[in-house]
Amino acid sequence: MRTSAAGLISLLILGDPAAGQDAGGPLSAIDWLSQSVATPATAAAAAGTGVAIDEPPVTEAGGALPAAVTTSSLDGPSPDGVGLIASAVSGLPKDLWGNGLTREIAERLVTHPDDDLPALRQLFLTILLAEVAAPVDAGGRGELLQTRIDKLLALGALEQAAALIEAAGATTPDLFRRAFDVALLTGAEDRACQSMANAPHLAPTVPARIFCLARSGDWDTAALTIRTSRALNQISADQETLLSRFLDPDLFEGEPVPPAPSPVTPLDWMIYAAIGEPLPTEGLPIAFSYAELSPRVGWKSQIEAAERLTRAGTIPPNVILGLYTEREPAASGGVWDRVATFQAFDAAITAGDGARVAATLPAVWAKMQEAELEVPFATLFGKALQDVTLTGEAAAIAFRVGLLSPYSEMAAKRHKPGNPEDAFLVALAVGDARNVVPPDSLGRAISAAFRAPTPSVEAQALLEGNRKGEAIIVAIDNIARGVQGDLRGVTEGLSLLSLAGLEGVARRAALELMILERRG
Repeated sequence: MRTSAAGLISLLILGDPAAGQDAGGPLSAIDWLSQSVATPATAAAAAGTGVAIDEPPVTEAGGALPAAVTTSSLDGPSPDGVGLIASAVSGLPKDLWGNGLTREIAERLVTHPDDDLPALRQLFLTILLAEVAAPVDAGGRGELLQTRIDKLLALGALEQAAALIEAAGATTPDLFRRAFDVALLTGAEDRACQSMANAPHLAPTVPARIFCLARSGDWDTAALTIRTSRALNQISADQETLLSRFLDPDLFEGEPVPPAPSPVTPLDWMIYAAIGEPLPTEGLPIAFSYAELSPRVGWKSQIEAAERLTRAGTIPPNVILGLYTEREPAASGGVWDRVATFQAFDAAITAGDGARVAATLPAVWAKMQEAELEVPFATLFGKALQDVTLTGEAAAIAFRVGLLSPYSEMAAKRHKPGNPEDAFLVALAVGDARNVVPPDSLGRAISAAFRAPTPSVEAQALLEGNRKGEAIIVAIDNIARGVQGDLRGVTEGLSLLSLAGLEGVARRAALELMILERRG
């Protein structure tokens, strides 16, 4: 494997459903986080229901004595301003949120759809990760920080969420839950358990405690904790059976496995996998795909998980490159056909054999279109293709691959347009679309945005009200509306991006609109 998935960022990583969704707390974009630690609220709920999984931590002697649950405040005066990308790199102003209010900003982030064009998806991820000033009403509470982290998790950006949590230096139970779940899904469960053990202000819940005791080899204490918790009616009979099976699967051989809960949490997923009854990640939130990047998982599952995450823009393209070229395809059809065509093209481009590149490029491009992986493919091969002399269909494809890559201007300047569409694409790439006749209705909607920018009334009002961040999110949403057939949204969204100083992003999005044909 040329670039291992394990070679991704390795940071503090260590998860509760919908914590903090009350009227006064942070908004959450997710409902599948594990109940890994107890909080005062969940402890009170447990007392009322008698079946909750929360329980005071076991002491060193192995007893189940009550212990006070405490929380600590977020470090620093403005946790909502914490980010991973400085303004000089992100291209976003330090006062991105301006006069915007935390609740309204959070609502826009939470409700933003997850199916943007690649260029717009990267812009949205940049907004979530940018180091900018906290909203004017932040008050040091970290509400927007938690919303940003939750949105990253919902988008499958686990490494980025983990890095943001670490950068915040936060030790609150809510953020610890999120870090814990990231650790489970990215293969750092031992570090997660160690972090839990090193945080005495946290009260791990029964499943999390059992999981970590088992990971550390303390089977006797784990078994005692299960029996005590069941005797106190703090876990259900199904939970007792599942956790007991987790400790000793052989004792339950041939017996039915308790049904999976809904929603499935990362801790649930890990426990079912450990007892030999792994739950399929297809149909689960995209974040669970990370768990299938592990070398312990079958190659096909690794590839399919990497394709989902690459398509979402949350892992680098070289991960899928490494997986596609790891070994010979095991069969034919579906994913194996993509692997075979990719390997044939990769071998041709690596050898610098123009004839083989011309023969293999159309097939691999069709497979990348089928999987909606055109932009990652372009990122990997866009520059190399510019150095290969091609003609006919292969040349036309190479031109478009180059335009979707970081080397779009180079590809445009080297191309001699032979038709109006190519001429328009060249003009877009070099920033001169105002002076070229558009080839169709979509082109006219795009051209209008650069010739006479006219954002939507809502976006313009936000921009004029010093709420640029919210205006940009509205612009992205407008373009998404345009992709579904409302071409006015294309004009309005690209117009706002251009007026907001993001013309480079607007040009990339326009090229993707023309080339990728992501239209409703």
